[in-house]
Amino acid sequence: MTPIRDARPADRAAIEAVTLAAYEQYAGVLPPPLWAMYRQSIRATLADVRPAAQIVAEDGGALAGTVLLFPAGAVMGNPGGTRITLEWPEVRLLAVAPSARGQGVGRRLMEECIRRATAARAPMLTLHTADIMSVAMRLYERMGFERAAELDIWPAPGILAKGYKMPLTTGPLTTGPLTTGPLTLPSPQRGEGG
Repeated sequence: MTPIRDARPADRAAIEAVTLAAYEQYAGVLPPPLWAMYRQSIRATLADVRPAAQIVAEDGGALAGTVLLFPAGAVMGNPGGTRITLEWPEVRLLAVAPSARGQGVGRRLMEECIRRATAARAPMLTLHTADIMSVAMRLYERMGFERAAELDIWPAPGILAKGYKMPLTTGPLTTGPLTTGPLTLPSPQRGEGG
């Protein structure tokens, strides 16, 4: 089984390398200026992931995958200068190293995001994806995410980032106390978790 853990500061270069390698497949599908903008957006997001929890999967001591889990209430910038305040926790930049694909790494990272959001008593978990990410879309749908057009965003002209959401069970949990304030996910950047 692939170990899942919070990212450490020493993982930063490997996280960027895995993420860019995973998303590189879209360079041939997107127009070059749009790919350049998307690549820069990925790098900028990874340069400062706060307030997200950055989660990684290891395989033999090397990073096999990574994902960001943003808490509800986080304010997210989008290309074009628009800002969105998240109503629910959101998964961003799920990435699996090309050499680790087909081994369940993406599923394990998503299961960890679901586990953390459920433990934090969030009623819903969201994400955005695009038609060019068909493998990821199938994974999300198999895991129970449903299309949520009301969450759609247009990060660039002609590019639709489709919203998806998954209702979470918020019944009795054994993983922690009930919180009554805003959702706060553990973050190694704040010295929590990991």
